[in-house]
Amino acid sequence: MEMMTFSAKTVEDAVTKALIELETTSDKLEYEVVEKGSTGFLGIGAKPAVIRARKKESIQDKAVNFLTQVFDTMDIEVQITAAYNEEEKEISITLEGDDMGILIGKRGQTLDSLQYLVSLIVNKDSEEYLRVKLDTENYRDKRRKTLETLAKNIAYKVKRGKKPVSLEPMNPYERRIIHAALQNDKYVTTRSEGEEPFRHVVIALKKEAAAPEKKSRYDRGRGGRYGRGGYRGSSSRGGYRDRRESQEEREAVQEVPVQETAASVEEKSE
Repeated sequence: MEMMTFSAKTVEDAVTKALIELETTSDKLEYEVVEKGSTGFLGIGAKPAVIRARKKESIQDKAVNFLTQVFDTMDIEVQITAAYNEEEKEISITLEGDDMGILIGKRGQTLDSLQYLVSLIVNKDSEEYLRVKLDTENYRDKRRKTLETLAKNIAYKVKRGKKPVSLEPMNPYERRIIHAALQNDKYVTTRSEGEEPFRHVVIALKKEAAAPEKKSRYDRGRGGRYGRGGYRGSSSRGGYRDRRESQEEREAVQEVPVQETAASVEEKSE
């Protein structure tokens, strides 16, 4: 908000005038004195006091005013609701309107960009970092559920195929969702690789899960290389059947296609 000029007989009167016109309280008014004013001699040569004042912007006001200017430029009517959680140092902003798909964009890219810009605005003069959460039509929650489903599906295929799978590039927030969804899985692990904006999550088997199970001498004696059934997979009928079944199982397990992304999971769920 730009500074406005107010004048009165005294500085106190000018401040009171500013409070009334700006419809605010003294703790939310920012002003500077331009002229202190003077009464003159017997009223001759009296000068009014002049101040420049404006209403202090709250963190929510900064965010709302910035987004309002953006949407006015885009010629889009959007209802903006902002709330600040001082304990969590987080600003939650909700957008409502007729066509919010434009503001969401492909895989939420437009919404993420707006959120980033708002974060720059509110943190410009802030002494501590404030987190911004921008949402519309509950998109964030829907996206989270989609990513969690993707993580579990890919983890299952990694266990079957025993090969690591790289997911599509994601922003830090979405990568954290993937990591959190699989952090308690006994058989797979996750890691982030690459540089922004192409940084992505890789899902792979844990080392202990990938290591072949060691057989005891007793197990080898019953059905193994030196057992009663002979060399596994040679003359033994059981050994041949085991080898054939394992071969069929390997053929059934296909490498997970790179095209398996959050978008494809989202399409399947619709």
